[in-house]
Amino acid sequence: MTDTDIEKLAAENQARAKAVLDESGISRIWADAGCRVNLVGSLKMGLLMTHRDIDLHVYSGGITEQKSFTIASRMATDPRVTEIKCINGLHTDEHCVAWHVTFKADDGTPWQFDIIHIEDGSRYDGYFERMADRIVETMTDRQREIILRLKYEAGDNCDFHGVEFYEAVIADGIDTLDDLRQWVDRHRKKQPYYWIP
Repeated sequence: MTDTDIEKLAAENQARAKAVLDESGISRIWADAGCRVNLVGSLKMGLLMTHRDIDLHVYSGGITEQKSFTIASRMATDPRVTEIKCINGLHTDEHCVAWHVTFKADDGTPWQFDIIHIEDGSRYDGYFERMADRIVETMTDRQREIILRLKYEAGDNCDFHGVEFYEAVIADGIDTLDDLRQWVDRHRKKQPYYWIP
């Protein structure tokens, strides 16, 4: 595919993702429960390619397992929600509960929602929103084209994290899939960290 074809496909998939986000009602469930809801990740940055993944960070004060599960149970009542997984990070420095939800869109296509319920005012309150803003501010048009092409070439089943594409291209000038694979291999041997350009 040409860069133009890839850009067109990305635009179509991003438009579809926004429609799925709206039809799912998942944002409204968290907002109606008093949470501040922010779109983050590839959809917010215009970098969603073919991976059907929507990232939301939701914030409230005094999070407990019971409170977060109560809100999540409202998602479970929708028959289009076919699976919900939970990772409890309330007792870590991330002060969050991560929800991974599989949602079957009206056309039958499964989408994954990654919903991170984060304590207001904690260490990562707004962190990934700032990361997304900085990536958009820093990234050139050519880097955006390279990121979308690499995501397309890597395919849906690759185990690369979105931020690995962004850091490799923006910070280190990676522009081929082979170089990206080598970069990821080296990168994962380092102490884990959260990158912001």
